[in-house]
Amino acid sequence: MNVLITGGAGFIGSHLSERLLANGDEIYAIDDLSTGSLDNIRHLEDNSRFHLKIGTVLDRETVEPFVDKCDLIYHLAAAVGVEYIIENPLHSLINNIRGTEVLLELANQRKTRVILASTSEIYGKKNGRVPFKEDDDRVLGPTTIIRWSYSTSKAVDEYFALAYWREKKLPVVIVRFFNVIGPRQTGQFGSVVPRFVKQSLLGHPISVHGDGEQRRCFTDIDDALDGLISLATHPDSPGEIFNLGSDNEGNEISVKDLAEKVKGLTESDSVIDYVPYEKAFAKGWYEDLNYRVPNLEKIRSAVGYDPKVSLDTTLRRIIAHSLQNVN
Repeated sequence: MNVLITGGAGFIGSHLSERLLANGDEIYAIDDLSTGSLDNIRHLEDNSRFHLKIGTVLDRETVEPFVDKCDLIYHLAAAVGVEYIIENPLHSLINNIRGTEVLLELANQRKTRVILASTSEIYGKKNGRVPFKEDDDRVLGPTTIIRWSYSTSKAVDEYFALAYWREKKLPVVIVRFFNVIGPRQTGQFGSVVPRFVKQSLLGHPISVHGDGEQRRCFTDIDDALDGLISLATHPDSPGEIFNLGSDNEGNEISVKDLAEKVKGLTESDSVIDYVPYEKAFAKGWYEDLNYRVPNLEKIRSAVGYDPKVSLDTTLRRIIAHSLQNVN
């Protein structure tokens, strides 16, 4: 197929491009490089079936020619990362909401299937029912906490997508990612695993925000791509929302235990430094989530999704990739 990937130079987008090229697809990628990097796709530049446009999804004239060429769209472009969202709140809202609006308007002209990347941040705070299911209530903090603007912007994206499905019959599939990690991910914008790995390899203090009791479930990029591509081609997935993550034993871990694990795997002498939230972020702008683990019954039932990669395996791959960059 001819496939459009917005955010194609990002962490997930670059891996997706690589996988689909291996499958024989023609890839058209758009990225404004705000959080993506040309280094992520440099190894694809000589492939005649990979076409990159540096530009923003906010620009209809940039996006429309690629949409017209493609049979399938993965809409991954978004402002991401806690630190980036907090430092760029206005741009993040505009980019996430207006960018999705432009993309859906154009896709609707040809009824091109869209895979919309959403987030586990949708669920907000732990609401008493865990792990999170797709139809669970959302529990967010006040609008004065900038952190919740990301969850809100992605919720608006989901509402747009569902409205296009219900009113226009545009085939849209919503995928909520849960902490996808792997090589090429950067800690520059707040992602915890690459930040811990970099700090450990450099012998710097490993900075854990708060008390480190926050629990996450990490998903290897290869497992995530298996689920994502399966949903993209499944006949009954349009109009539905799916969690995409990992519930493997050992992949759920507290942040402080993650820091210890990274320290051990890198054989680092780094100390673990517990940093109060008010020191790490501007006062009153941030709240953390104590628990973020997915219920995967729906995606398993739909496409037989079965994540296999252990957290230790993924961390070793990330460490090896990071060592190459350090060297």
